[in-house]
Amino acid sequence: MKQQALWPAVLAAALVLAGCGSASGTKNPSDAAGGKLVVWDWKSGDKTAAAYVEKAKADFAKKHPGVTVEFVAQPFDQYYTLLGTAIQSGKGPDVMLFNGGGQLRDRVSALLPLDEFIAADKQRLAGWDAFAKDGKVYAAPITLQGHPIYYNKALYKKAGLNPDRPATTWSAFVNDCATITKATQATCFAVGNKEGAGIQFFMSGLGSGILTPKEYTDWIAGKRDWNSPNVKRMFELWKEANDSGLNNKGANSTALFNDAFGLFSSGKAVNIIGLMSDIGHWKDFREFLGADNVGVMQAPVITSGTTPSLPYDGGIGYGIAKWTQNPALAADLVRSLTSIDALHAFYTGAGAIVSDTTVKTSDGGPAVTTIVSSLKDGKPALHVALSSKTQDLMGRLSQQIIAGSVSVDDALKQLAESDKAS
Repeated sequence: MKQQALWPAVLAAALVLAGCGSASGTKNPSDAAGGKLVVWDWKSGDKTAAAYVEKAKADFAKKHPGVTVEFVAQPFDQYYTLLGTAIQSGKGPDVMLFNGGGQLRDRVSALLPLDEFIAADKQRLAGWDAFAKDGKVYAAPITLQGHPIYYNKALYKKAGLNPDRPATTWSAFVNDCATITKATQATCFAVGNKEGAGIQFFMSGLGSGILTPKEYTDWIAGKRDWNSPNVKRMFELWKEANDSGLNNKGANSTALFNDAFGLFSSGKAVNIIGLMSDIGHWKDFREFLGADNVGVMQAPVITSGTTPSLPYDGGIGYGIAKWTQNPALAADLVRSLTSIDALHAFYTGAGAIVSDTTVKTSDGGPAVTTIVSSLKDGKPALHVALSSKTQDLMGRLSQQIIAGSVSVDDALKQLAESDKAS
């Protein structure tokens, strides 16, 4: 999800045209000499992903030495707009990167199902469900993405609290925050909702402590009751946390990427609901706070009878365009992009928790150890189950809820209608 600098509109438009059109040009992978595959993503331009891309390209080159692979790194904040233009024209890259959940599921009409190509990888990789729709898989997961609650152990120590025993209930959590704020002036939460993404992190980070196990399962399965008292509680708590001063000032004008993360890294906030991969995560935070000061806690219990767990899904993954001239060749490239050597390089370079959970992470420090050990009991993130349209609407409404211009009841009514229409 790392955002990159905006490109001039003319250059972005030129990329849409220049990068479009499958150039693989062959029917059989074994006859692919001189062919070309074009990949669109927003990661390959990052320095932290350079080793990952090189490992994937080297793996593919061993199998298809005559095929050129071109990576076109698009700016993240324009990515889906550019991709939408390509999809409308029926021309574009052979292979493209997606966030798991609604961003992929809303576009499966432009993708080829991968099931016939990935049978050998199903057991090796985790996170497939985020890239599936109606029983078919449309992208192969590269990373696992989740929303751990990170906390600053040094601030706990400064306030006289035990950093190895964070609160397990909401009331105790709020009391600890009050103690730490009094001792350090740090706010309880670092929240950025300028993009409307803060509510997604809040919902998924705290939701397993609010919804009952059945409500949680039903939500993920698409049986969402927006009138449920516990669903309403999630949105009421979103407003209460801000109104009571738990958040930094100006949450609606604070960018999550990267201003809110900066507040936490600089010690101005005790907690943040962050990411596992590969920004606003354990590796970023340890560079500022030190590995031993980055703590990870489960959601505090807010509703009695809940079972807090780490919320995570497949993070990002590569799919194949329906218009590619050589699906089998493109599928081989996707398999190279999920090869163990490539994924290990992504973990090492970017700190990503990758889809191949056999990749060793023992050198990551206490925070990543806690995250990886929590995967076995983790559940899908609540916001990922929503369509991208409903997520966008929720973002706008979350800003209005904080501002007081819309009630929680009215917001839930709008979200229920959007969810039903999706």
